[in-house]
Amino acid sequence: MSGSGPTIAQKGVAVADTIKIGIAGPGTGPVSQYGDQQFIGAMQAITDINARGGVNGKMLEPAGYDDEADPKKAVTVANKAISDGVRFVVGHVASCSTSPASDIYEDEGVVMITPASTFPQITAPGYGLVFRTIGLDSAQGQVAGNYIADHVKPKSVAILHDEQPYGDGLATVVKHTLERNGVKAVLFEGVNAGDRDFSPVIRKLKQNEVDFVYWGGYYPALGLILRQAQENGLTARFMAGEACASESISQIAQNASEGLLVTAPKAFDADPANKAIVDAIEAGGRDAAGPYIFPSYSAIHLIAQAIEAAGSEDTDKVAKALRDGTFKTPTGTLSFDEKGDLKDFRFIVHEWHFGKPKTEVSPH
Repeated sequence: MSGSGPTIAQKGVAVADTIKIGIAGPGTGPVSQYGDQQFIGAMQAITDINARGGVNGKMLEPAGYDDEADPKKAVTVANKAISDGVRFVVGHVASCSTSPASDIYEDEGVVMITPASTFPQITAPGYGLVFRTIGLDSAQGQVAGNYIADHVKPKSVAILHDEQPYGDGLATVVKHTLERNGVKAVLFEGVNAGDRDFSPVIRKLKQNEVDFVYWGGYYPALGLILRQAQENGLTARFMAGEACASESISQIAQNASEGLLVTAPKAFDADPANKAIVDAIEAGGRDAAGPYIFPSYSAIHLIAQAIEAAGSEDTDKVAKALRDGTFKTPTGTLSFDEKGDLKDFRFIVHEWHFGKPKTEVSPH
């Protein structure tokens, strides 16, 4: 997703006869895999909607923007999308990018739906045009903390984070949830996610005889921590949030990733009702299993359905339709609260298996 990104224009369809949809996320950089997932889901939805005749007789036209998961670049991207005439955006991915971009979209009258940013503060200001198709860390952290206390029952638990809004915020919720369950972390510490050598913190974990570690942050750093922990004889089990539910974790950590616990959305690709979408994605040689693929697909569907419900492309009217409506999507029947967050979104605990599909382990 570089520059002004890809566009679709069917033969004989003028630009004025399209509805432009921005897809903004990391096309390059350390977490570009998540931008790829967002792009795969959004583009498949656009393809499917256009094949059915578009929205109110108009084709959807995607415009991709690479923010590199960088807050400053995200501001530039948001302004570029607006200057390109984009009035609807699916994005951004990293919470640190989504937060500043959402201010711009709100001020400029652009509807934004993030399929990946879980940091609660993004919707806390009560914007009128900002939504998300994924849950909040305030819920995800509670699911993780309760699972650790009720099912793992570690002797000594440590919590590490990358000192960024997503990672620090998620780790803090886990810490507070554990404390409410009578479990006190022996270590709560931030590390520099850009480091390559995590031996100092691994030594601390061994000194404190830690047998369980919660990580708040993204997969590149965790992959290195897992690998180096194994190399240094630390046998603690690890857990992390949905930003680590990535095949790349195994590419970095190799078999040290086996048994990693992650909180993530339901495996929407395993739902038989979504088989046609999965088949279409896989027919293009792509993996349909990423945590942000189907939330991105649903974000496009929500925009399309809300435009149809509003009978207008006026973003205030579309936003009102989103808030007032209930919508059937591949990620379920969705509706929003007054802040633009989904009602009743559920995170599930999964166990990671090296070289094999992850399995759900949440109690039912």
